[in-house]
Amino acid sequence: MEFDINILIIIMLFGLLASFIDSVVGGGGLISLPALLAVGMDPAVALGTNKLASSFGTFTSTMKFIKAKKVDFDIVGKLFPLSFIGSILGAFTATFLPPEYLKPLAIIILAIVTLYSILKKDWGDINQYKKLSLAKAILFIVGVTVIGYYDGFLGGGTGSFFLFVLLMIGLDFLHAAGNAKFLNLASNLGALLLFMSLGQVNYVYGFFMAISMVCGSYLGVTFAIRKGVSYVKVLFIVVTITLILKNAYDYITNQLM
Repeated sequence: MEFDINILIIIMLFGLLASFIDSVVGGGGLISLPALLAVGMDPAVALGTNKLASSFGTFTSTMKFIKAKKVDFDIVGKLFPLSFIGSILGAFTATFLPPEYLKPLAIIILAIVTLYSILKKDWGDINQYKKLSLAKAILFIVGVTVIGYYDGFLGGGTGSFFLFVLLMIGLDFLHAAGNAKFLNLASNLGALLLFMSLGQVNYVYGFFMAISMVCGSYLGVTFAIRKGVSYVKVLFIVVTITLILKNAYDYITNQLM
């Protein structure tokens, strides 16, 4: 793809919007990836380029959450490598197995996550985290690894899944968002490394989009910290519903083709 200033402006604007949302609850790929595809980028290269740009955005939001003391390293510090390795394995699987095989399951799980979040009114309002039992700790570790794998394999909704499992162990929405970003950074980097090794990254557009995503992420986290738990909760529900509709539409469309 030849360098085009108009394309550059388009992907930077969409990157800014995507990272503003993604910085808190995930789901930014719903905006940034279609933007890359819309300007004529090959699907595989679009995925790799999106991972490059979003990794910078996720790093920015993670650092902002760390500075605000919303990342609990005693909970997620040792899980970073598991998310990272899981993502590499997922991305490798995606090179020979169509991601559509996993999409119906993702739609169902996202629907359950959204319903649970809506029906449980006071869920995530306050931090109720307590040290996990061995059984719950094992489930949590497996969950983080599987979500990392999912991010490399399919990707849509990863931030929401990370946030959900952190809410399940008792964190409030704001702390869950900060810890989710830390784990999401690991899965982004893992998938990015594989895409880079396969030569599926447009570095010129990727780095320019990264600049806008850094700005969007900084603004998004700053806004979330100021607005608090209630804002993050509403945004989480809106994004997960959007993810369900988008994934369902894509799946049905592919089945009819």
